[in-house]
Order: sequence, then structure tokens, then C-alpha cells
Amino acid sequence: MQEHKIYFETYKASADLPTYAQALWQKAQEASQLAYAPYSHFFVGTAILLMNGDIIMGANQENAAYPSGLCAERVAFFQYGMKPASPIKAVAIVARNQANGYVPASPCGACRQVMAEYRDNQAHDFELFFQANADYIYHLPNALDLLPIRFGAKNLVDSETKL
Repeated sequence: MQEHKIYFETYKASADLPTYAQALWQKAQEASQLAYAPYSHFFVGTAILLMNGDIIMGANQENAAYPSGLCAERVAFFQYGMKPASPIKAVAIVARNQANGYVPASPCGACRQVMAEYRDNQAHDFELFFQANADYIYHLPNALDLLPIRFGAKNLVDSETKL
């Protein structure tokens, strides 16, 4: 039997985060202001810190035809994918309601899959910070912990691959 444990830390406030993560958290909050969420009123912002110091932001984009929208995480990651100049160091995700109150925001399954693939395509792990609840921020040193058993490129290369 093999056991898989997920390690994460909690921070009481963004001021308690490491300095680089505080700046990243602020960028994610700024990105949430750019969200287009007229239906759910759930405004999500994502900021990706690259090893070279650049930051890429994304915000969720809704559409009246619901499947046509896109989560903030995928907006940011797909923008990164257009020009991956430097590896990813850390990602911050915030969500707020219409009253600008920050609310819990764990990435959805599709976003976890996208993050896992981008992680698989670089040589090292990247960190993840997201709102746990009104009082805490979760920090995962390895974003892959959100999706430990995942579908990946190896599954497509060899149809005989066993999971």
C-alpha cells in the first residue's frame, strides 16, 4: 500500500504571507476586479508569479451561454501558455462576492487539471495560495497535491498505459 498525504499551511491574513506572496495576493485581488460575472456575482482573480519576477493575471469571464465562460485560473494559465518565458514559481487565487467580501475559492477540477499539466511541463513544483475561508489562506508548496491522481500526456501516448 502506498499512502499519499497532502501538506499545506494556513495563514491568518495576507500580511502573514511571505513578502513575494503578499505582492502576488494583491495582484490576484486586483485581477478579481476585472472579472466579468454578471450572473454568479462570484468574482475570481488569479495571479501567476514567474521565476523571472513577471506576474500574469487572469479573471473569470462568464457568458449567458454558461459553458462558454472560463475560470480565472485557466484565463491566466492559457495566457501564460502563449509565451512561457520563465517557469512558474507561485499562483494566488482569490474570490469575492458582489459586496467585495472575500470568500473561499478552491480551484475547480478543470483548473486543477490545467495546473497539473503546466506543472508537468516544467522542471519543478510551484506553490499555490488560495482563500480557505474568511479567516485563513491555504498555502500548498506543491500545486500537484490538489490533483494527485490525474490524466496526463502519458495517458494519450500509449493506449496500453495502465493507471
